[in-house]
Amino acid sequence: MNETDRPSETEPEPPAAGRGMTMADYEEAMTPRAQAARARGLSAPYIAGGRDPDPERARREERFYLRLLIAMVAAIVLGGFAISILYLLLTGGR
Repeated sequence: MNETDRPSETEPEPPAAGRGMTMADYEEAMTPRAQAARARGLSAPYIAGGRDPDPERARREERFYLRLLIAMVAAIVLGGFAISILYLLLTGGR
C-alpha cells in the first residue's frame, strides 16, 4: 500500500461488506462536521460545541442575562445598605 492507495483522513471510510452507502449517507459523511470529526479520529460526526446557527441572537440573549445579573447583584448590595440604614434610623443607632 503506497501513499496514493491510503484513504485520506477526511474521506469517508468505505462501507462494510454487503452494505452499500446511500447518497444520503455519503452527503452526511461529506459535511464539514463529519470531516472534522474524522480528522480528530472520532467515529461519529459529533463534535461538542459546533457552530451556532444564529450567533447574533445568542449574543443578544447573553447581553440580556449579563444585565440581569448585574442588576440582581446591585439590588442585593444596595438592599443590604438600605436595610442597614433603615435599621439604624428606627433603632436610633443602638
